[in-house]
Amino acid sequence: MARRSTPLLRRLLSPSPPPSPTPSTPLAGAVSRRSVTYMPRPGDGAPRGVTLIPGDGIGPLVTGAVRQVMEAMHAPVYFETYEVRGDMPAVPPEVIESIRRNKVCLKGGLATPVGGGVSSLNMQLRKELDLYAALVNCFNLPGLPTRHDNVDIVVIRENTEGEYSGLEHEVVPGVVESLKVITKFCSERIAKYAFEYAYLNNRKKVTAVHKANIMKLADGLFLESCREVAKKYPGIQYNEIIVDNCCMQLVAKPEQFDVMVTPNLYGNLVANVAAGIAGGTGVMPGGNVGQDHAIFEQGASAGNVGNENIVAKKRANPVALLLSSAMMLRHLQFPSFADRLETAVKRVIAEGKYRTKDLGGISTTQEVTDAVIAKLD
Repeated sequence: MARRSTPLLRRLLSPSPPPSPTPSTPLAGAVSRRSVTYMPRPGDGAPRGVTLIPGDGIGPLVTGAVRQVMEAMHAPVYFETYEVRGDMPAVPPEVIESIRRNKVCLKGGLATPVGGGVSSLNMQLRKELDLYAALVNCFNLPGLPTRHDNVDIVVIRENTEGEYSGLEHEVVPGVVESLKVITKFCSERIAKYAFEYAYLNNRKKVTAVHKANIMKLADGLFLESCREVAKKYPGIQYNEIIVDNCCMQLVAKPEQFDVMVTPNLYGNLVANVAAGIAGGTGVMPGGNVGQDHAIFEQGASAGNVGNENIVAKKRANPVALLLSSAMMLRHLQFPSFADRLETAVKRVIAEGKYRTKDLGGISTTQEVTDAVIAKLD
């Protein structure tokens, strides 16, 4: 008996290497998902209030999609909803007060009347809350074919001055003067934001977009400010490009760009060009941020309220606002919920079964929303 059990004891006592984890084991899955745990402060899990502005056109459709996905995830946010229309003379005071209180807003598109005396409510919100930085992230989504690969561009746009200062008047009948205002203060703070963003997000290059060869004083001041800030970030490559050459380079070789910092008008144009290259405005997330407040919305503005046909058939693309909502969740310090939402959206796009017309499909907003909910971990 003792002789028979000796080999067994030897096998039990001899050290054996642990089995190497395979992709199917729980350990491997845990390693691939996260390496260091997120340690919140006590109370960080309390639900946060978010001001919700459904907006015009497709706005109610895509914000409705966000609400459904948030409820399905049991995300720790609740919405204070306000009906605002782009043809209103001003943003209602109670909406401004709600954003000031919550500090975060999610917004559908607001139509801006062309011509006439009605000012843009989007501009009113940015100026009232001093949301001086607009950010649009234009990148390739796996499974969505585009003309260019390896596109991952962040356009950071000064949001409060430049041609959007709103300083216009008629000098004499038939002659209108529109003032472009550039200040050192606003130029420096948008440059600091761009370099800080690049530093915190492990980006390697910041490109300043300008027209200083013609507007030597205004855009010259913007460039001077960018150069001064760049000296404080020696680990980040800095270069400059004239805006017309920038647009040509974007459509020819967009992969050369990383982070772009621009004055107000150029940023609007460059962001929409970059969005078109990377898959369209329907999939590009974005937001506007200041020192104390942030508004998240579809990143690129072209057609952001859609046309009547899309609204009637309920075929608006909710992807851009869903990804903007993931940005919002990270801003609120809920990274796990942001990762779940972003991963689910990317899985739906990669699978290719549910896509709206702008992405080559025939799906409705609700079908895409249901698909995203089904892909949530």
